[in-house]
Amino acid sequence: MPKKSSAILFVTLLAAYNSLFSHHAFAGEAQVHQLLIDGNNREYIEYRPANINHSTPVPLVIVLHGGFGSDSQAEKSYGWDELADRQGFIVAYPNGLSRSWNAGNCCGPAAKDKVDDLGFLTSVIKDISHNENFDSKKVYMTGMSNGGALAYRYACEGSFPIAAIGPVAGGLSSACENPHALSVIEIHGLADQHIPIDGGYGSKGVAKVDWLPLHQTLDKFRRVGNCQAAVSHQNGVVETSLSACASGNEVELITIAGAGHQWPGGGRKKSPVFERLFGSDEPSTAIDATSVIWAFFQRL
Repeated sequence: MPKKSSAILFVTLLAAYNSLFSHHAFAGEAQVHQLLIDGNNREYIEYRPANINHSTPVPLVIVLHGGFGSDSQAEKSYGWDELADRQGFIVAYPNGLSRSWNAGNCCGPAAKDKVDDLGFLTSVIKDISHNENFDSKKVYMTGMSNGGALAYRYACEGSFPIAAIGPVAGGLSSACENPHALSVIEIHGLADQHIPIDGGYGSKGVAKVDWLPLHQTLDKFRRVGNCQAAVSHQNGVVETSLSACASGNEVELITIAGAGHQWPGGGRKKSPVFERLFGSDEPSTAIDATSVIWAFFQRL
């Protein structure tokens, strides 16, 4: 075979390989945006799939990293970009100050300094609205651990009417006397020792927060949504409890026996130093939390 033909064949095969195994099959665009909030320079990453256009409004999913995490870490760890490519929605990854979020009584420097993270998240949504055509009735929020706690706080006190939240290994650390009527899906490991499902102080918890029992947290949203009693279903180590609400909302709890404080189906293996310092747990493989949460958002 002539050298020129061999080179063409090599380039063709390489292009096919990259198409099959590239990180983003649709070559979407991730951009870092800066906002000035209360004198603080705040940042978020926006991921926009290449297969969406401005003529049709699409959903917006806001993903909040956990304590000690970051916007880029959340983007790399949980698979939301790849799902956005396939399903056609925008993803935003806000970045907490000092790798923490002010979720009320939790956590870290952000809570200690009373950072206005509720205002920051609202500003992120408004900033994206200036450049993107997203459906204002299909704005969703999810988060891991401290990020999940902030999602709960936003569902209680946030000013933008989001449609649903999907905390993973989250909990409520604020009063939440008047929660908004919206849909909630929580995914939680029964062996979580950072944010125990039954509340209280986690034996591995770095923040030393007295968490509200998860069933009491979800009851707040069931009451405001006038929801029916939960119907439970067991599938191996996974139990699903679902409450249908009068407004068409849903409140769902998915628990995984033996699972700890982690994002099921996602997350890269942490370094040994990180594991020793923070007692992190390996992700459960019983479900893929990202796909489950998105399926919940879609059916609302």
